[in-house]
Amino acid sequence: MQLDLLLQFHKALGDINRLRIVLLLAAGELSGLEIAEKTGLTPATVTHHMNTLRGVALVRGRRDKNTIYFSLDEKTLERKSHALQRSVAQVKRINPEEYAKVVKNFFTEAGKLKTIPGQRKKKLYVFEHMMQGLEVGRPYTEKEIDEYIKQYHDDHCTIRREFIINHYMYREDGIYTLNPPELWAKID
Repeated sequence: MQLDLLLQFHKALGDINRLRIVLLLAAGELSGLEIAEKTGLTPATVTHHMNTLRGVALVRGRRDKNTIYFSLDEKTLERKSHALQRSVAQVKRINPEEYAKVVKNFFTEAGKLKTIPGQRKKKLYVFEHMMQGLEVGRPYTEKEIDEYIKQYHDDHCTIRREFIINHYMYREDGIYTLNPPELWAKID
C-alpha cells in the first residue's frame, strides 16, 4: 500500500469520534441519526466524520428513502490495518552484486545515467544510487533537486516524480526531504 494511502487511513482513525463510530458500526448497521444519538454528536458532525470514513473506504452507506444507513467494511478494515505490518515485514536489503552490475550498465564512467531503465527493479537500483549524494533531513527546493538530478540525466521532471512515487523523497509546499531508506520502494 502506498504511504500516502496508509497515512490517510490512519488519520481517519486518529480521531476519537471516528474511532467510536467504527466500533459502533462493528456491531451492525446504523443510520446517521442513530449514530448522532449514540455518540452525542450533531448530525452535521456525524456527516463530516462519515465522509472521512467513506473517503478511506472504511464505511459504506445505503439509502432507504431519506435515511442513509452506514455499515463497516470489515474486509477493508482488515486489509488496511495489516498494511503497515506487511510494509514493515517487506523491508529488504539490496543485493550488492546485482546493484553493482546495474550501476555499471546504466551509468557512464563519468557518472551520467545513460537511460532510465524500464524494468522496475533496475530502475530502483538506479534511483538508490542517485540518492547517495543527498542528505537525510536537509530540505531541498525543487530547483535544487532539479539541478542535482541534471548531474545524472536531463529528464529531471520524470526522475523527480519517480523520487516521490517511490518514496525516496517527501514533498510538501515545494520542499523536498529525503526519506529514510526503510521507507523507500521495496526491491523485489
